[in-house]
Amino acid sequence: MSTENEGTAVPADPSAPSAPPAPPVPPVSAQGATEPAAVPEATPGHSPRSEQATAPLPVTPAAEPAPPHPATGVPADSGVPASAGAPPAAGTESGWPPPPPPTAPAWGAPVPQPPAPRRRTGGVVAAVLAAALVAGGVGGGIGYWAAERGDDGTGSTTVSSGEAPASFKRDPGTVAAVAQDALPSVVTIQAKSGGREGEGGTGTGFVYDKEGHILTNNHVVASAANGGTLSATFSDGKTYDAEVVGRAEGYDVAVLKLKGAPDGLRPLPLGNSDKVAVGDSTIAIGAPFGLSNTVTTGIISAKDRPVASGDGSGGRNSYMSALQTDASINPGNSGGPLLDASGAVIGINSAIQSAGSGFGQTQAGSIGLGFAIPVNQAKNVAEQLIKTGKPVYPVIGATVNMTDKGEGATIAAQGAGGTPSVTPNGPAAKAGLEPGDVITGFGDHQIDSGPTLISEIWTHKPGDSVQITYERDGKTSTATVVLGERTGDS
Repeated sequence: MSTENEGTAVPADPSAPSAPPAPPVPPVSAQGATEPAAVPEATPGHSPRSEQATAPLPVTPAAEPAPPHPATGVPADSGVPASAGAPPAAGTESGWPPPPPPTAPAWGAPVPQPPAPRRRTGGVVAAVLAAALVAGGVGGGIGYWAAERGDDGTGSTTVSSGEAPASFKRDPGTVAAVAQDALPSVVTIQAKSGGREGEGGTGTGFVYDKEGHILTNNHVVASAANGGTLSATFSDGKTYDAEVVGRAEGYDVAVLKLKGAPDGLRPLPLGNSDKVAVGDSTIAIGAPFGLSNTVTTGIISAKDRPVASGDGSGGRNSYMSALQTDASINPGNSGGPLLDASGAVIGINSAIQSAGSGFGQTQAGSIGLGFAIPVNQAKNVAEQLIKTGKPVYPVIGATVNMTDKGEGATIAAQGAGGTPSVTPNGPAAKAGLEPGDVITGFGDHQIDSGPTLISEIWTHKPGDSVQITYERDGKTSTATVVLGERTGDS
């Protein structure tokens, strides 16, 4: 609390008449009442009180008025000392007679009081308190420490911090340096469906090439793909309209093209997601909950994590053998780059695991389980979309059970709509697979469910030869499958 205008000593009134004459009295000690009482030092929350002398004040006998002192203009016998604390006049013994005391008010006259402290309304106090709380725990803690330190009445000490060296430079490979280089190539995407009241959302993308292609997630742009509007805003605030070149629902990958793309676009360098190791540093850039150009960091927590994610719109799920990271990823990060320590893209942030929900894009926050499409897979999809506008998927030509988990991927007894579960003369049929077979291995990866099998298949290209392990009637066998292809999402 402020102590402004509190504890001020009452000044003597030089115009007050002299007190009635009284015989001189011996001088008193410094603890007497012949000198003004010292004002105690103010402490926080307390107002010092002015103390008044109650003992009679010694005065000099009345005499004829003397002419004014040439320096002060005060009569010599007025009772007002020309200089406070002046030494006794020369030739006197023991300082007698004593110097005239300060003039007291006339007998019976009211004693002047110090002005009352200004009143502080509760609203002001509440506002200051609220501001301190809003400022955060660090500011509050510092303020409390300063108040506690101030209660001991000691003087304050000013500590000055040194200035940062003028030659301070962020070394390549630091998070700040990587972010500084990458941010100009990352865009915030606004997608709206057709109509004035169209629904939409915010996502992220990044510059794929100098022609103005932007790589992002399908679920970011799906609402605007048919008659809607798309725009991309760079970190410098410049916004460009965009259009969909192609999108792959199963891969959750889409490619946009900027309208009137500016010159000097800098594509982000693409890394090699196959070479990523668990524990490698990661940097995610995006617009979580609409907060553009947000940078978060973490590590690669796991590789080849089978993930089936959906956007909650009732569309088909997407499947990926994902990179798992603990870098904070939230809704709005989707489609943004996951970078390594060198600033190369190793994945496209796509899905999160939220407490109490399944994989997918929900409005829950990050709990440190984020998943990114490996960039090697995303690059293959993007090239196909730029070339033809349609995705191409590798297939084995068999329908598998998508609900069972833990015992492998079981080939169903029957396909959709009563069709055969193993396509005649398809890849699986040529490899000798039959309905009821349980696929437990695909290449070097163990298979525990149908979604896991699809995630692994889609990391390859049509025409790749892959060894599979399967069980039939309790017997384990192996076979080689040459992957076929399917064009489009229909």
